[in-house]
Amino acid sequence: RLVRHAYDRGIHFFETAESYGEMHRMLGIALKGIPRDSYQLMSKVTTKDGVDPRQKFDELRTLANTEYFDIMLLHWQHTATWPADTRRWQDAILEAESKKAVVSHGASVHGLPALRQVPGNDWLNVAMIRVNHKGKAMDAEDYNTQDPGNVPVVVEHVTKVRRAGMGVISMKHVGEGTFNREDRQKAMRFAFREAGVDCVTVGYKSTDEIDQAIENLNTALA
Repeated sequence: RLVRHAYDRGIHFFETAESYGEMHRMLGIALKGIPRDSYQLMSKVTTKDGVDPRQKFDELRTLANTEYFDIMLLHWQHTATWPADTRRWQDAILEAESKKAVVSHGASVHGLPALRQVPGNDWLNVAMIRVNHKGKAMDAEDYNTQDPGNVPVVVEHVTKVRRAGMGVISMKHVGEGTFNREDRQKAMRFAFREAGVDCVTVGYKSTDEIDQAIENLNTALA
C-alpha cells in the first residue's frame, strides 16, 4: 500500500539492498502489474567472499520479480582498499550489464577513507554518499563513529564527483529517521541546493511521511 501510494504520487525510483531482509520480495509484490519501464529499481549487493556474484544477481532479480535492475551498487564499502577488494564483483556487474540484467552500477560508501576513493574512479557511474546538513550518521575518519561527520569534506567530494560526470545519490538523508519536520525540510534543501546531489533516498513508514517528503522536495527545488 505504501509503495503504491508513493508511485501514484510520482515517486518512480525505489531502492533496496540484499541486507534489508525481505525488501526485495516485498517490492516485487508491491510493484507487480506496474509497467516495468515506468519506474527505476536500485539494489545493493553485499560483497562477501565465497559468494558467486552471478548467482546472487539472479537470486535478487527473482526475489524482486524483475528481469533487470536499473542500478546495482556495491553495498557498504567502508575501507580505503575497497576498489581493489571488490574487483571480482565489479567485473561480475559489468558482465551482468552485457546480459541486460543490470543497466548501470556504482557503490555506496561509508567513511572518509572509502569516500576518498570515489573521485577519479573510472568504474563508477553512481556514488551513494551520506549527506545531510547536521552530519548525522555521515562520513568521518571512522566510518562507524557516533559523532557528527565532516560535512564540508563530504560536500567537497560530492562536488568533485559531480564535476566528473558521476551521479550522486544521497543516503542518511533524514539522519536515520531522527530528524524532526523542520530538519527534514532543511536536509532536503541542503542536499539539492548546497551539496548538489542528483537524487535522495528517504525511508518511510506511513503515507504522511511520503507526502511530507514530496512537499519538502518540491519546496527545495522551487
